[in-house]
Amino acid sequence: MSTPAPFEPGFVPDAATLAQARRMRDALTRFLMEYEFAVKEVLTKVTILREEFLQLHRYNPIEHVTSRIKKPESIVKKVARRGIAPELPLIREAITDIAGIRITCSFIADTYRILETVTAQDDVRVLMIKDYIAHPKPNGYKSLHAIIEIPVFLSTGPVHVPVELQIRTIAMDFWASLEHKIFYKYDGAVPTHLRGELAEAASVAEQLDRRMEQLHTQVHGTPGATDDARVEAREAADTELAGDELLSRLLKLTQRLPAED
Repeated sequence: MSTPAPFEPGFVPDAATLAQARRMRDALTRFLMEYEFAVKEVLTKVTILREEFLQLHRYNPIEHVTSRIKKPESIVKKVARRGIAPELPLIREAITDIAGIRITCSFIADTYRILETVTAQDDVRVLMIKDYIAHPKPNGYKSLHAIIEIPVFLSTGPVHVPVELQIRTIAMDFWASLEHKIFYKYDGAVPTHLRGELAEAASVAEQLDRRMEQLHTQVHGTPGATDDARVEAREAADTELAGDELLSRLLKLTQRLPAED
């Protein structure tokens, strides 16, 4: 009677095989954990930027933020498809979209501002930037793509982990979501007439972005601009009033303190 092959019913692995399987499992768990930590690091940076814009500039260029880590099955398929050796360091170097963060902004100008602000930070290393807004893909897809490297500090030392950033407007995100659904509905073989309609819809989305930005500029000035005179005047007035109140409270407090020897 022949011995069942691995993963067949009745197969019982020996101690060495079990030990190797556990090592592989632990290594993969740690590998994906590092990506989870890297995503958290970037999300923290984005949250801080969002709060800063709201507190200091009275303006929030970030509408939505989502993140994801590729599932092991998806990573394995991509490794096989691209002929990458099944070694974790090689996988990390070759597959740079295992961790992904998507930032959705209100206006086109905001997408560039957020990209510049994130990538300018000292601990962020930029590996690649692709501007699909200025140079859309043939199907009409628009977005800013960046691969950045973030240090994750573990008990064994820092690990530099790549994270993919996608930054786009609401209109771009809506179009990309629809295109993605249609692509998988037809398993990649999208009919010609639908491809044409998608390209037309991408043009309409761009017109909407431009028009909404023009309307916003007419009402509020350039999106996110810090030199808006009206905003500065209001902030200055608020600061002056807050300063007067703080000074008054400090004076009252000092009057209650005992005199120094």
